[in-house]
Amino acid sequence: MDPKKLSLQELLQLCLATQDPALWQEFICRVQPLITSIVIKTVRRCRWVSPDPALADDLSQDTFLKLCANDFRALREFHFEHENSFYGFLKTVASHVAQDYLRKTYAPKRPESLEQEDLDKISVTVPGKTSLAEDTQTQILIAEIQRILEEELKNDANRERDITIFWLYYRFGLTAKEISQLASIGLTVKGVESTLLRLIRLLRGRLGGDQEPEPTKPKPPKPRPPDRSQGAAEP
Repeated sequence: MDPKKLSLQELLQLCLATQDPALWQEFICRVQPLITSIVIKTVRRCRWVSPDPALADDLSQDTFLKLCANDFRALREFHFEHENSFYGFLKTVASHVAQDYLRKTYAPKRPESLEQEDLDKISVTVPGKTSLAEDTQTQILIAEIQRILEEELKNDANRERDITIFWLYYRFGLTAKEISQLASIGLTVKGVESTLLRLIRLLRGRLGGDQEPEPTKPKPPKPRPPDRSQGAAEP
């Protein structure tokens, strides 16, 4: 069995069932870029700390320790609705690990520092496709976008990958470069940008006008259409 050919859900289930070191290594390779990028984003929001590589590595390791605590309780209890829901869960855990570090390190000197939130308080089931939205109008839009993507890509072999790319960019705030570093994506930065551009055009055709979801702030660079003044053909 080639671990690289397994979906993330299949890989995690086998890791928990067999404790095979090779499977765990593949799992870590797939999710570590995401965890590290979220740690760095969280630390950058604290104006008193520089997100140096050593600190990012330490907090990434702390995130894995949290996930593995109590016989992998958080991972065992996670309800795997879809792949990007698991990425959302990892983002939440990594963010809280970084916030906890900042609170413990800087709260004595700065009372306004971030408050602690224990892993036990983090839901092991990331909210579904619409509940991350802040208001009803956005909930409706997200649900409609998900429906359209699933319908338009139903015969596409890369449907799950492409939908995951879309939501990692627009809901979780990852840049195209950060998404390309995820082993399960298997695309270059330009490949990710091309996928996003294709899906945006698809959605505009179905939704009408220029309506499109807003990326999570801070806003990552948007993929731009090819420069037709240089003779590039419209896809």
